[in-house]
Amino acid sequence: METQRKSSGDDGGGERGLLHTWKGYSCSITPERLLLPRPVLQVALGTRHGVLLVEGGQVYSFGDLPWKQSQVPELAKPTLESALSGQRVVAVAAGSFHSGAVTEDGGVHMWGDNGAGQCGLSSLSSVPNPTPVALVDSDTSPPQTVPVLELACGQQHTLALSVQREVWAWGSGCQLGLNVSVFPVWKPQKVEHLAGRYVLQVACGASHSLALVRCLGPLDVHRPPVDKCGQCNQLLYTMTDKEDHVIISDSHYCPLGVELTEDEGRLEAPALTQGLKTSPSEPVLPSQTSTLGPANNSDPSHPQDLEKGDSSLANGALPASDSDPSAESADGGGAVAGVKNSPYPDEQAVKDYLKKLSDNTQAEQTAKAGGLHALLPSTGRETSSTLNSLVASCASAVGERVASTYEALSLKKMMNFYLPSGASRSAGITGAVPGVGDNTTERVRQEDSMQAKKSSSTGDIREEEAEGLRRRLSLPGLLSQVSPRLLRKAGRPRMRAVALTPLGGAVPEAQEVLPTLQTEVWSWGHGEHGQLGHGDNLARLQPLCIKSLNNKEVVRVAAGAHHSLALTAQSQVFSWGSNSSGQLGHMESPSTVPRLAKMSEGIRVWDVSAGERHTLLLADGDCIQPIIYYSGQQVKEGTEENHAKETGQQEEEEEGEQRVGGYTQQPVLLPFCMHLGYVSSVFAGGRRCVALSDRNVMGFIASLHELASAERKFYCKLCNIKTQIIRPLLELESLSSALGQVTLGLLQTLAGRFSLMCHLTGQHAASLTSNLRRGRDVKSLLILDHADIFLDSYHEYCIALGNFQVMGGFQALTKPSLDFFGKSPELLQRLAECSEENPAMADLLVALFCLPTRHLHEYGRLLLKLATCFEVSSSDYQRLQDSCSKFEALVLQLKRKRKEAEYTFHFWKSFPGKMTDSLRKPHRRLICESSNKALTLQNAGRFSVNWFILFNDALVHAQFSTHHVFPLATLWVEPIPEENTGLYGLKVITPEETFTLLACSPMEKAKWLRSINQAVDQALNGAGQDTASVSSGAGQKLEPPISRTASYTFYKDGRLKEATYEGRWLAGKPNGRGVLKWPDGRIYTGEFKNGLEDGFGEFVAPNKTLNKNDHYQGHWKDGKMHGLGTYRYASGEVYDGSFQDGMRHGHGMLRSGKLNTSSPSVFIGQWLQDKKTGYGVFDDITKGEKYMGMWQDHLRQGTGVVVTQFGLYYEGVFKDNKMMGTGILLSEDDTTYEGEFSDDWTLNGKGVLTMANGDYLEGSFGGEWGSGLKVTGSYFKPHLFDTDKEKTHAVKLGRLCVCAEDKWQAVFDECWSQLGCEALGQGENSKAWENIAVALTTSRRHIEHSPELLSRTHSKTLESLEVIPQHEGPITMERYDTIRLYLIKACDTPLHPLGRLVETLVAVYRMTYVGVGANRRLLPQAVNEIKSYLYRIFQIVRFLFQDLPEEGGVIPEPTTNVQDETEPGSTDAQLDSPKPSRVVSSSALLLPVLLPRLYPPLFTLYALDKEKEDDVYWECVLRLNKQPDLALLAFLGVQQKFWPVSIPVSMPALGEKQQVLSSTKDACFATAVETLQQISTTFTPSDKLQVIKLTFEEITQEVQSLLKQDFLWSMDDLFPVFLYVVLRARIRNLGSEVSLIEDLMDPCVQHGEHGIMFTTLKACYYQIQHEKIH
Repeated sequence: METQRKSSGDDGGGERGLLHTWKGYSCSITPERLLLPRPVLQVALGTRHGVLLVEGGQVYSFGDLPWKQSQVPELAKPTLESALSGQRVVAVAAGSFHSGAVTEDGGVHMWGDNGAGQCGLSSLSSVPNPTPVALVDSDTSPPQTVPVLELACGQQHTLALSVQREVWAWGSGCQLGLNVSVFPVWKPQKVEHLAGRYVLQVACGASHSLALVRCLGPLDVHRPPVDKCGQCNQLLYTMTDKEDHVIISDSHYCPLGVELTEDEGRLEAPALTQGLKTSPSEPVLPSQTSTLGPANNSDPSHPQDLEKGDSSLANGALPASDSDPSAESADGGGAVAGVKNSPYPDEQAVKDYLKKLSDNTQAEQTAKAGGLHALLPSTGRETSSTLNSLVASCASAVGERVASTYEALSLKKMMNFYLPSGASRSAGITGAVPGVGDNTTERVRQEDSMQAKKSSSTGDIREEEAEGLRRRLSLPGLLSQVSPRLLRKAGRPRMRAVALTPLGGAVPEAQEVLPTLQTEVWSWGHGEHGQLGHGDNLARLQPLCIKSLNNKEVVRVAAGAHHSLALTAQSQVFSWGSNSSGQLGHMESPSTVPRLAKMSEGIRVWDVSAGERHTLLLADGDCIQPIIYYSGQQVKEGTEENHAKETGQQEEEEEGEQRVGGYTQQPVLLPFCMHLGYVSSVFAGGRRCVALSDRNVMGFIASLHELASAERKFYCKLCNIKTQIIRPLLELESLSSALGQVTLGLLQTLAGRFSLMCHLTGQHAASLTSNLRRGRDVKSLLILDHADIFLDSYHEYCIALGNFQVMGGFQALTKPSLDFFGKSPELLQRLAECSEENPAMADLLVALFCLPTRHLHEYGRLLLKLATCFEVSSSDYQRLQDSCSKFEALVLQLKRKRKEAEYTFHFWKSFPGKMTDSLRKPHRRLICESSNKALTLQNAGRFSVNWFILFNDALVHAQFSTHHVFPLATLWVEPIPEENTGLYGLKVITPEETFTLLACSPMEKAKWLRSINQAVDQALNGAGQDTASVSSGAGQKLEPPISRTASYTFYKDGRLKEATYEGRWLAGKPNGRGVLKWPDGRIYTGEFKNGLEDGFGEFVAPNKTLNKNDHYQGHWKDGKMHGLGTYRYASGEVYDGSFQDGMRHGHGMLRSGKLNTSSPSVFIGQWLQDKKTGYGVFDDITKGEKYMGMWQDHLRQGTGVVVTQFGLYYEGVFKDNKMMGTGILLSEDDTTYEGEFSDDWTLNGKGVLTMANGDYLEGSFGGEWGSGLKVTGSYFKPHLFDTDKEKTHAVKLGRLCVCAEDKWQAVFDECWSQLGCEALGQGENSKAWENIAVALTTSRRHIEHSPELLSRTHSKTLESLEVIPQHEGPITMERYDTIRLYLIKACDTPLHPLGRLVETLVAVYRMTYVGVGANRRLLPQAVNEIKSYLYRIFQIVRFLFQDLPEEGGVIPEPTTNVQDETEPGSTDAQLDSPKPSRVVSSSALLLPVLLPRLYPPLFTLYALDKEKEDDVYWECVLRLNKQPDLALLAFLGVQQKFWPVSIPVSMPALGEKQQVLSSTKDACFATAVETLQQISTTFTPSDKLQVIKLTFEEITQEVQSLLKQDFLWSMDDLFPVFLYVVLRARIRNLGSEVSLIEDLMDPCVQHGEHGIMFTTLKACYYQIQHEKIH
């Protein structure tokens, strides 16, 4: 599509688009020049008129224009089509007697003769001026207009190619390709048969149509392949079993003029009915048709012109006639087969049809071929009965003749029609008669003979056969590009079939940028002159692919009146159709299949156009200027008048014409073309010829032509090399034995790359050609914008070439080449452009394969030449210059690569053989080597030979018979300073060896150092990007990075033997992140330091016996697990905790059992060198026991406590994992034994057994608890009236268990060591803060990689913690608050050492006191443990904030500073006392952090311990709460003056009160009651005390408002009121709350205000409980 072209700065208006016109080819002709105001862009010629498109989008008409109302007598003068003014036209087209134009927005305008509807406007017989025609797609909703790219016009029809690349048609005749029966078609309709394909171009002959279609790429084949014809329901693919192989044939031809291939699945044509009635009396032939010709797409849609005597009716298909279109449309009986809902032909039409058939001599043959039924167009939508009646009536009409035909078919043959039995169903390529039985060989023989009869040249037969074979194999997924000869050799290894034509574009991105070369030509319409190219003269109703043009890379099609042309990317022209005047350019007459036009050697055609009986070809000759060839009718002066007479009698007149004037035997050169300048395109039409040319201003046009011409020439050259040399070589039988597997693979890669490059060149040539034909500007040169595609393609090719050369491929190829090309390699010599006398075969081959790289230089030269046509300052100049330098740079680089390859190849020739095999690799290139003893090994033995060879990927150290390869990626080299040693040394470091090389001179040393460093640098950057050439001077100091990423496999014995490491390195050692894999399956992924695992890492080790993996995730140090980690054992055990030197050491938890949820046991505690040692808690879930105590070497040893799920409690001494020694055992009901034990729960020795009621036994005991004890001893019953009986034998618990300070020492030790202290408090404060900062930042960095680990608030906390608070200087209240807030935050995140400590303590605490551990007897231990935590954490806090006073110390508030005093909130006590101060205590600072986390288990223990008292209290509370308020107040003895008289209403109007009545309940002191209830929702004692204080304040407030005066309480007044509030608050576990406060309250508070209030609450609790209130 023509886009607006800005004139480049180098051409004036008069130099571009000059138009020359002439007729015929005699020597005397001089073209006349038509003068137009602007450059002409495009010309379209009709029979006697023409249309011109000029720059600016205006359209002119010239010639005979009978449709104009005022006929201009002056024919030649072009007239402007003013109806189009205001529209910018981008393309024009002309049919025989009508014209069309396409505007910029895709609109279509038509004018001229409209007798057959070819202008797309109904009810007008001719259209005088351009009139818009709309293409409306009714499939979309709402219907949309379709924009158009280009038009093509025939005699009675018009085709349009839409922007969506679909074809639309209107007018008359079967050449429309539409499923319609009524002509003319006024309204443009889509040609459904081409829907879904990408159409590149359309062309129209007088009565036929051509379309150039892009092949479906591998991406388009996602539609499921159809296996049956959508129209006649016959199998599309048939398989024929031969003796040794299977032929898969897809040559099914549908009788409806449509050939469905696998790509056509979208065509929704209805299937013909198969379910026809087949009674013997009424035999019906199936709808399968096979003809004698290679295709049988019959055209039964024209049942007219039946009188013509000579119609060759093959298979009942009538030849399409040239009769008047009105006749076609008049006879409405011509329904196209397979049309949706098409009407049946009336009986008369069918009778006429069959009568004609019965008279025809070929009828018998036709019937054999099953053609009778093909005459009945049917839709398959209607019932078969109408069909049958039709057939019956037809049969009677046809009479005896057809009946005898039926008899002629034996029963066997009839069966073959109906049963799809293998062979007979597979209509072969040539459409053999199915029905000769199952004998396939016979069928094939028949095929061949028929082929011979049909074809007029034997050369064609071979071609057809090859095509057929290719077609049979073109099932989806098979390479249809492979040459047929390749496939004939069935016994050959499969990998040999290399596709030499790439399926996609040259490079993936090239697909869209460059024009495609994978095309097909489809044709349809009348075919009586063979102009459809299907090998017969039949008409086709619908588009059908011309198989023989597949893979011919057609880039343009053209259609004359009755002949067709296809121009290929290789600059060849195929022509077919009528050859009455030699217009085909060869002597076959007429040709029904495409054949090559005869052009002399070296003439490359790049534009074609066809007129009525002539063909114009625009070609490259020897010089840059294009030349024009003419083929066809000689036009004599004066024949112009005759020409006017012929309308309907063209055929007859042809004979006369030929007698009058001569015509060409083959294309002739028009001598005057050299005077026309640089012709950019040619046009033919009617009898006329037109050429558009440009003058060569500033050399620009010439340079463009030269570039395009060079590219076309180069492409032809490459194709020749590919087809004549590479392909035959690849097909040689002896190839694999001569080359060996590796080299053969390289050759195939080379061929593939060559093919890709060849294809790219072809695409580029096509693109340059189309640029010449339309735009001729620099903007559209792909080589500028997409230079990378070209550069990469050449680069890849050269790499493949070098690899093949290094492996000695060309030497190995010599023998097969000599065998194939003979001793006289003229062909090779000619193609390789080699001038020397008898060159060696290997050198010839090298020259041949290096040929393409020479072309790069050509690109550079031509681009530079183009650039000189522009101002140096212009952007075009800059772009051309840049591209030019890119190509020149690549030329140099490839030259260097080639040198390297040659150098390497010669090196291998001289290298000792045994080593060559193992060291010679295709990609390996030699950089330098020390055979001249320039480099020696330091301290080498006297007789040792040390040879160093530097390749581009490794340094090789070769000795007598061995060699060692050091990969460059893991090689570091540094010069050793020459301080007076006189040695020029280089130190080489590799992961497992370090050695020193000595050079013989400073020069050599510098050379080797530079070479190695450069090679290393390139190896690290990827071999492709050569940064600097090896030859460049020492000026550039290229030192590869000392830290790098690389992969390496260790080979020396040791821990890493045969392990592979991939990751970061530093000077020969793994350092940074990496992965280490051992051959036995162990894998470490994580941080390395100095060659060892160090930092955070994951480790997987397979466990052979269990067939599962051990998995560790955590910290490492010096190659061992060290620090925190989690180890999941294959057995299902999981250890979570500290490691040291690869062993469990420190605090850790081990869960064993299949799943963590159902783990049968859990241990948490201290480990020492992989063993449980120290304090630990073991929860044996299966036994239901929990042990808390000391361990040694995995055994319970020392003091400990055991509790069971049945309420047993034991504390005492353990030895060797058993209860052994003194101990105390209590059961649930308080029965107690105190004495000696010998085993678990086994009493043995002296002891005392006390019953629940106080009676006790004293003596010797033996036996297991709970299963009958043997006792020898005395029984005591204490004196009944002994008031001290409670004191007698109360057992003191807690003596024989581990004291709180000794518990969890490992946890605290870890925290201290994290702060950098050896032991408690021994260390530097500043170092500790540094460690905290480091811990936080590393954790944060670790988390940034996986942000899902923490919430936003968490990361904010982290950020605020990274600021170290001021930790020196005197502590003021303000600083104390800062510290308090810092501690809260620090304990909030486990990434802070304190937070980690708190988290671990919470975990161990819960672990101890939850579940079986919830035993009331453990309460004192639980409380002591919390106190010990507070004390020990406070030590750490005081270590961090060293000026913090010790426990109980006082922080004074400086009153001197006025500013501080007025600061709000700086202290709570500022108003109360003159000297405000705060007592520092661990509980005040830390309980708020710790207790909320430990509260649930702790409170549960309190509740269990106080269960009995709480039950008594609760019963009393429930009883007393049944009373109304006043009664209860009276009962409790509250003074009347304190009784509230009225209370606020729940929804008060202002100040409204409600009287307290005797029945009022839960109303008095309600706010105080509510406040007190909050005691259950707080955690710390200080918060609970605060609640009590607030309750007192609420009571006081209420009483004060009652008495209307200030008032001081006495205890006697206060107590009853408070008691009332406590009762009404109904706190369930008040006893537990009271005990908790008592146990954990801050000692400094006990004697203050809070203390008194707490005592009051406690008194209330006891009062209620003991029911002293009656």
